[in-house]
Amino acid sequence: MEWGTFYIVLACAFGFFMAWGIGANDVANAMGTSVGSRALTIRQAVLVAAVFEFSGAFLAGGQVTETIRKGIVNAGLLAGTPELLVYGMLAALLAAGIWLLVASHFGWPVSTTHSIVGAIVGFAVAGLGMEAVHWGKVGSIVMSWVVSPLMAGAIAYGLFLSVQRFIIDTDDPFRNAKRYVPVYIFLTVFVIALVTLFKGLKHVGLELSILQGYVLAALFALLVTGVCAVFIRRIQMDPEADREFHYTSVEKVFAVLMMVTACAMAFAHGSNDVANAVGPIAAVVSIVEHGGQVGQKSPLPVWILILGGIGIVAGLLTYGHKVIATVGSNITELTPSRGFAATLAAAGTVVLASGTGLPISTTHTLVGAVLGVGMARGIAALNMRVVRTIFMSWVVTLPAGALLASLFFFVLKGIFYG
Repeated sequence: MEWGTFYIVLACAFGFFMAWGIGANDVANAMGTSVGSRALTIRQAVLVAAVFEFSGAFLAGGQVTETIRKGIVNAGLLAGTPELLVYGMLAALLAAGIWLLVASHFGWPVSTTHSIVGAIVGFAVAGLGMEAVHWGKVGSIVMSWVVSPLMAGAIAYGLFLSVQRFIIDTDDPFRNAKRYVPVYIFLTVFVIALVTLFKGLKHVGLELSILQGYVLAALFALLVTGVCAVFIRRIQMDPEADREFHYTSVEKVFAVLMMVTACAMAFAHGSNDVANAVGPIAAVVSIVEHGGQVGQKSPLPVWILILGGIGIVAGLLTYGHKVIATVGSNITELTPSRGFAATLAAAGTVVLASGTGLPISTTHTLVGAVLGVGMARGIAALNMRVVRTIFMSWVVTLPAGALLASLFFFVLKGIFYG
């Protein structure tokens, strides 16, 4: 392909822009609950997200990338004109990146997965016709957007009820918090470690038996729990602070747990959502490297995952604060115990989906989990005006991505293809 190198440079630039948009908009979902519950400051949240988002993208991001790269468009229809798929992927990245920039500016927590899937479907229908799209695959992705917030909401509701039963509604909440919070920490780390070992590290070449995986995950979870238990033991009851808010000392114990769940959520988010930026880059690189052949099986180059990881961190550092405010403060009032239930439920749902290769929406999952925690306290605890705005932005995202992508597709086709 005569423009091959130029296509790869464009794909990297647009892909980095898209990854920046994920960092600006979506990482806020991972960190919003931590900042909103005051378990972390903005600066600490950015640092935690930078480390764990990048780790998730690099170590566990390969699985979902396959779905974005190969699952949506019927590559067979493009065998004679591979450049059309290149223009389409470039258009999809640019369209999704621009929509995320707009949404982040207004503080809307939209779905980056919606954005890129809508954009890919938009270019495919506009440039190739309805038959170019694997509608069954798109249908299963759309189903996951409905199932994931419901699932996360239900898990968050159950988790928060367990916190109320074992800790908050007892005679000595502070003592019970110190007793049970390490159990929640172990559970969190064990789930994340297990899925990372079995699903995420395959492309690094680490093949483990089931028993080895469980033992390693349990050992790692015990290690993290042990470190956190040291911090928990040092927390003393503060009668003065408890006079103002009865559970202040209890929430201090949960703040340690919130640190762990924030790291878990950032890792889970990086593993799932880096695919939205790097999947289309990988498709362009594969076509150019195989001399225009579409659909060749090729391993995902590690440098593409690194590019995506750096882009996500850059977006968070420069523009992430706006959406953090929406998710963390404006849906419902969060404390560390409520934030923990929402974040662990969302992280668990995202990691499970990442393991199965389904690109679910982290945004939908986390907002569903925050709603679940709010519902556990009654419908009055929710700010329905903010919830309505969020739902409206979700509805607009798919058509916005599709329209922008089809427009950019025709522009790129006109420039390069004549």
